[in-house]
Amino acid sequence: MPAPLSRRTLLLSAALTLTAAATAACGGGGDTSGGSAGRTTVRIAYQAIPNADLVVKNQRLLEDSLPDADVKWVKFESGGDVNTAVIAGAVDFGLAGSSPVTKGLSAPLDIPYKVVWIHDLIGDNEALVAKSGIGSVKDLADRKVATPFGSTAHYSLLAALSAAGVDPSSVRIIDLQPQDALAAWKRGDIDAAYVWTPTLGELAKDGKVLVSSRELAGQGKPTADLGVVTNAFAAKHPEVVTAWIKAQDRAVAQARTAPDQAARSIGAELGLPPEEAKRQLSQLVLLNAKEQTAPQYLGTPGAPGALAANLHDAAVFLKGQKAVDAVPDEAVFGRALAVEELGRAAN
Repeated sequence: MPAPLSRRTLLLSAALTLTAAATAACGGGGDTSGGSAGRTTVRIAYQAIPNADLVVKNQRLLEDSLPDADVKWVKFESGGDVNTAVIAGAVDFGLAGSSPVTKGLSAPLDIPYKVVWIHDLIGDNEALVAKSGIGSVKDLADRKVATPFGSTAHYSLLAALSAAGVDPSSVRIIDLQPQDALAAWKRGDIDAAYVWTPTLGELAKDGKVLVSSRELAGQGKPTADLGVVTNAFAAKHPEVVTAWIKAQDRAVAQARTAPDQAARSIGAELGLPPEEAKRQLSQLVLLNAKEQTAPQYLGTPGAPGALAANLHDAAVFLKGQKAVDAVPDEAVFGRALAVEELGRAAN
């Protein structure tokens, strides 16, 4: 009898499919050492989240600062999918929630990447929405609740259930991406969903928000959308990493000082009216590069920030839910904070 496949082997097998898809979306190649005529290829995994990353994409801020590079943007539905693409060697930078990044840095994945940016601190843009007649989180026992497994929304759902004294095993939790959760909601197949905008806004039209990630953060369960870069790419192309951080910093500045302009770009990427994009943008907390070097976030060389402790706490929680095999030492998360790269760009 053949030996059973390990979880990592299964993920690597699944990653082969994503590799083909991402390579096709990138226009082939996938060679980080150089694109056409010796040009560096930069492959970026992004998600439909109304933060400054979409400003960078829509306004071609990175392309303008790297005229000798080929920048390729590839859309993914969740941080779990981004992790799989990184394992497959299909992307160099990616946006993933703090929960998927925690999983990525833990066994069995042990992905060789580092956190180089905080795209946003998640607030009211992620929430648990329930059908009419469900008045509280406690009412979810024996109900069907959808969320993308391995995402920040999944982490927050489990935290919300725990805080309400509801055994997660008593809830029928279904693994669905946001758009699939919306379709299931409309069919009447689920009773609730923990998802993010813009899908969240569609569910809230005829549902009730039971708890948001902003409320859970106040209860000691913060979540964030993080920017990661592979260790290999960061070592080989430090100038690209610096340009990427500076492009993100410019986009955050625009979101703060010219929100209407930023909202037009975000709305164009998400197919939303600018005023709705602006509303969704306001639900997030954005930090500039200098602020991210503070002790409560990424920190500085020799003094990793509190984000390392937050990720470690998330790993402890996920281990309790059997979502990771083991909890790494906090120092592992500290070493995964790209404080040198951030400090170089922030100065």
